[in-house]
Amino acid sequence: MCGIVGAVSTRNIVPVLIEGLKRLEYRGYDSCGVAVHQHGQLRRARSTARVAELEANVAADEIAGTTGIAHTRWATHGAPVVNNAHPHFSAGPHAPGADAVGRVAVVHNGIIENHDELRAELQAAGYRFVTQTDSEVIAHLVDHHYRGDLYAAVQQLLPRLRGTYAIAVFCLDEPHRVVGAREGSPLILGIGAGERAGDHYLASDAMALSGVTDQIVYLEEGDVVDLQLGHSAIGSRTDAATGKPRADGRFAAVQRPVRTVQAHTEAAELGPYRHHMQKEIFEQPKAIADTLDAVGGVEPSLFGEAAAAAFGQVDSVLILACGTSYYAGLVAKQWLESIAKMPTAVEVASEYRYRDSVPHPRTLVVTITQSGETADTLAALKHARSLGMAHTLTVCNVATSAMVRECAMAFITRAGVEIGVASTKAFTTQLVGLFLLTLALAKSRGQLGAEAEAQHLHALRHLPVAVQGVLALEPQVIAWAEVFARKENALFLGRGAHYPIALEGALKLKEISYIHAEAYPAGELKHGPLALVTAEMPVVTVAPNDALLEKLKSNLQEVRARGGELFVFADADTRIESGEGLHVIRMPENYGALSPLLHVVPLQLLAYHTACARGTDVDKPRNLAKSVTVE
Repeated sequence: MCGIVGAVSTRNIVPVLIEGLKRLEYRGYDSCGVAVHQHGQLRRARSTARVAELEANVAADEIAGTTGIAHTRWATHGAPVVNNAHPHFSAGPHAPGADAVGRVAVVHNGIIENHDELRAELQAAGYRFVTQTDSEVIAHLVDHHYRGDLYAAVQQLLPRLRGTYAIAVFCLDEPHRVVGAREGSPLILGIGAGERAGDHYLASDAMALSGVTDQIVYLEEGDVVDLQLGHSAIGSRTDAATGKPRADGRFAAVQRPVRTVQAHTEAAELGPYRHHMQKEIFEQPKAIADTLDAVGGVEPSLFGEAAAAAFGQVDSVLILACGTSYYAGLVAKQWLESIAKMPTAVEVASEYRYRDSVPHPRTLVVTITQSGETADTLAALKHARSLGMAHTLTVCNVATSAMVRECAMAFITRAGVEIGVASTKAFTTQLVGLFLLTLALAKSRGQLGAEAEAQHLHALRHLPVAVQGVLALEPQVIAWAEVFARKENALFLGRGAHYPIALEGALKLKEISYIHAEAYPAGELKHGPLALVTAEMPVVTVAPNDALLEKLKSNLQEVRARGGELFVFADADTRIESGEGLHVIRMPENYGALSPLLHVVPLQLLAYHTACARGTDVDKPRNLAKSVTVE
């Protein structure tokens, strides 16, 4: 989603800001911009193209400065046009026109829910609004409260904002100062070292500061941070005793730990691959191996110090997640109920907190998130806790994320940075973490004997090799992709634990190729979707050799009888043979309970190569963002 970079330095900071935006491009954006303090005025450049064009515009306009902020915007309020792009300026209530040079510049991630009432109030005070965004109210509020101290002005306005935000602000009257604040959206402070000691940076992602500094402070909810040359300070309006904002809105000085964070930049290098998504699909064997590297056995300690006690106190599981992570949760439900014998509910996080539910204090609440900053999932977690469910665990790919800090227990996957918007290696490593959780809970409940544990661990250890074998099927999948590229609709079928894999396959195809795709449990075909089946509607089927195979074969016949064309990913021993209207790609081996991890890989490849054949922007599909930090 939206990205922020800001800096206070003694050098021209524009190259750092631009490079930071480039490192944040993977999050997804519609526009970008940069603003600096230059020769006694605020200057900016904005673009609805890529950061590379913004860089060219900055160079052409000779924009430079030692203090500045930059932003990539994913549109929420207002169309993705230059006028709505950040940074926003406020020139005061009596500015002569939209092009007036401002004294306040702001960038903002998140959503201000009460922007309409704030807009009306500010308009009544004489402020002119020139964008459709909710973010512009922040710029005008800063200007309205400013009395010579930017840090104080930001502190005064924050209690007025309802919603989520990470902001970075600077002012014409204080040329070596940037102020940031966060509530519900991530923001970090970077501290310069060595030759750059005294420089300070803001960013929404540590990746943006890679190569600039590895000294990172993760700001907490409600923090406001003051950046000056050689000095930084953090204030918080959260009461340490209650964990809630102080009623009087007062900020108190706080200390946050400085961490050394190595944001690996090799993820941004494509090497021999055409796109990041293709690279990440092929990185899955290593990502799985890395995730399993520290796993010596099935023990609660894999999930933190609190896990041993907590696992003995829970008797059900509630999984909260969004998008691809939600589908990982649906697979985990099958495992948890069949192996650990634990009743499991899976909730779409964005819906869960808006309905009446029946809380149970002996429930283990499991969140699944790649970034650990997904706004809907964080909000759902907090709602579950407010209902009295205190046993919380996350499966997450970022050890320093808000989700990991919020949960009592955690399993950190080792997928590495995933740049392609459509998740691949993050999904498969989530499944690894969830399978380990299943085994740990089963063992703690006396449902997993030593022999079964050894068999499951052996299968996990073999997974990287097994996935490598599936990746070798790529040439066959490419041939299918040429057919799919000419279609506009597709159906995906699966049964049992492979129904969520069908859902994931359909999601991948629609995300990056823009082909309308839907997934159904195969047994539901005759209850409606069969009406859509024609020769122009390819039907993709996941066909493992499991207890539901014969039922699935009957579902395939239903498609063939209506003239539908089947594309089947079948285990080698299923005895499903290619024929007229029936195309089969054979998987290298049957993999039992872990079969979903293998069957999802060719579906990723199918979506990827179909998108390539259609010429879409694979890594940055339209309208989508990588890290969804707004509701």
